[in-house]
Amino acid sequence: MSTVDEIPYAIKILIAGGFGAGKTTMVGSVSEIEPLRTEEVITAESVGIDDLAGVEEKTTTTVAMDFGRITLNDGLVLYLFGTPGQDRFWFMWDELSLGAVGAVVLADTRRLADCFPSIDYFEQRGTPFIVAVNCFDGAKQYRTEDVRIALDLDDHVPVLLCDARKRESSKSVLITLVEYVLQRFSGELENTSEVMA
Repeated sequence: MSTVDEIPYAIKILIAGGFGAGKTTMVGSVSEIEPLRTEEVITAESVGIDDLAGVEEKTTTTVAMDFGRITLNDGLVLYLFGTPGQDRFWFMWDELSLGAVGAVVLADTRRLADCFPSIDYFEQRGTPFIVAVNCFDGAKQYRTEDVRIALDLDDHVPVLLCDARKRESSKSVLITLVEYVLQRFSGELENTSEVMA
């Protein structure tokens, strides 16, 4: 029989970003379970609907979500929900975001503008998020500060480079997000205490 102290604390995290930014790859690289994927083959029907500029080699797309899980330590488990990237599947976002404590916005410098809708979504809802620039082979590399300026991010929003294919890199992104969420949460508690005093 387990005690309450042995039950891990579980939190829900969203992995968002534009079409082809590496969301499915990140969930798959870091998940300790076989990830759930809802990918479908891109067909001729999507011509004129999906913009493949910069990601011409992409052959599948997420139509609902990706799901994975990672245990960061004995007391903390992250449930990862990857969002679909195309506009036509965004009706899923409101459902997926219920109960999420934070989000990773994956950015692809070949299509940087594609992550603006994700950033807007989380800013409007007050959901803490960080930006992880997925370093694709052959893509021009930018400094994180250049990306921050291009995306017009507040100074407190973490921006870091990553390789979504690599477990340790993806894990580092998730740890940064958890630390950022905890920092934001503790700051809000302090402000509430000051108001109530």
